[in-house]
Amino acid sequence: MTATIRTFRPGTTQAAGATRGMRRHDEPVRLAGRRLAPTLAAEDRAEHERGLSPHERITCRLHRRWAHECIASPQHVIPVTGHRWCDDCATAVTVAVDELDGRVALACPRCHRTPSTRATEQIVRTCQASLGAAGRLARRPAATQPHERFARSRTA
Repeated sequence: MTATIRTFRPGTTQAAGATRGMRRHDEPVRLAGRRLAPTLAAEDRAEHERGLSPHERITCRLHRRWAHECIASPQHVIPVTGHRWCDDCATAVTVAVDELDGRVALACPRCHRTPSTRATEQIVRTCQASLGAAGRLARRPAATQPHERFARSRTA
């Protein structure tokens, strides 16, 4: 399996290479899209009416996407709060989200360490919740490796 890497077209919130038309094999994407709009609206209301912290949202108010899809954007670096920031190197931290197994990794490009801050823990927690809400965590079949499936079919 391969991981999906998203880049944004300049001046838009639509991923590069994204198309408007849906094909049958895009069904999971369509279902995830149905979840996004109501979740965005609910979090917008909660933020304005009940004081939900913007850092605890699983959707992005700025990009109008799931948080795990745009956390790598430079606009999500906040040195004052430590979000995606290495204090030791005064550098933006890189973030990688693996949609297949739900792992979220942050590392400073200079010192190669993960900042041990509340902000880092919050980013990991929020991205994992975003992945779950979007339905992007891969469903693993009983045989996870191609050679295992092949071996089972030969013994049957």
